[in-house]
Amino acid sequence: MSRVGRAPIGFDSKVQVSITPDNVVVVKGAKNTEKVKVRPEIGVSVNDGEILFSVKDGSKATRAYHGLFRALVQNAVTGVTSGFSKNLELNGVGYRAAVSGKKLDLTLGFSHPIEFPIPDGIEIKVDKQTKISITGSNKGLVGQVAARIRDLRPPEPYLGKGIKYDTEVIRRKAGKSAGK
Repeated sequence: MSRVGRAPIGFDSKVQVSITPDNVVVVKGAKNTEKVKVRPEIGVSVNDGEILFSVKDGSKATRAYHGLFRALVQNAVTGVTSGFSKNLELNGVGYRAAVSGKKLDLTLGFSHPIEFPIPDGIEIKVDKQTKISITGSNKGLVGQVAARIRDLRPPEPYLGKGIKYDTEVIRRKAGKSAGK
């Protein structure tokens, strides 16, 4: 059995957890609802403030799914209680961002501005035109949106221009050496 899968998931009274007959765990919080479809080999039960996972057979794949689905449900509980966030920084002369409606407008040194549509369930805030904060209740979606924005202009190693995560360190390269 997975050590991760055996650990119970605790939640407070503000969170409602239910399990549908087709093995979908529905986690409802104050603002958001997350759903995780669990494979039929994994048993799920809710007992006074705890979610417990069990294995119905002992195959290697089932034991791996045991820990996986426990982690996915834990992320859903964390997402509806406190949420997830990623922060991006824009480095470069003239690089800036702004939110207008349901799209993120980016000026990244191309000949045209870039309009990035903001998906449902994601909230984007821009601070000082160079710092982007992405928040949401779905950990996978927050990470995917941050990665897609970063891929529009990844940081380059010579001048450090581009979009980077706030915790990312860019390894800088030396440019051409001066003549003889």
